[in-house]
Amino acid sequence: MPALLIVIASTRPGRVGLPIGEWIDARARAHGAFEIELVDLLELDLPFMDEPAHPRLRSYTKKHTKEWSAKVAAADAFVFVTPEYNYGFTAPLKNAIDFLHEEWKYKPVGLVSYGGVAAGTRAAQMTPLFEAVSIPFVTQFIDEQGNFQANELMEQAADAMFDELVRMSEALRPLREPSA
Repeated sequence: MPALLIVIASTRPGRVGLPIGEWIDARARAHGAFEIELVDLLELDLPFMDEPAHPRLRSYTKKHTKEWSAKVAAADAFVFVTPEYNYGFTAPLKNAIDFLHEEWKYKPVGLVSYGGVAAGTRAAQMTPLFEAVSIPFVTQFIDEQGNFQANELMEQAADAMFDELVRMSEALRPLREPSA
């Protein structure tokens, strides 16, 4: 089975990304096509670009970079759970992406975006997949206990995104393998 790394991109106090990330993690497990790891960028706590060499060289000197590299390298596909901040995705997500280089190559990304009226769609404009999960007016889906309550449309969108991730991760696998 392909390995899926789900990344919760919001680190703000009071964020709703954690319950949405937990929901998409449970949904991916129910889908059954992946080996799954959930990473919360708040817990990962990467500093801003503290490696002396360019990431394409993979000459990492810091323990946190080596650990992050191992997680990303082991993945075949990703889901980024991100709010929209000023027409884009979060700075911690950009930082986590920029920490590495080769580890991301030829791997598909699915996006779960959330926010207000635009459902975080402007943060999801980077997606190479057709399928995505967009959550409009996100606060209406957070219950009194702080849990995310998806509707049927979101459940269907998640399944479609996972199906597309399986297809794309398998289609791109030969491009990730070392040249003969």
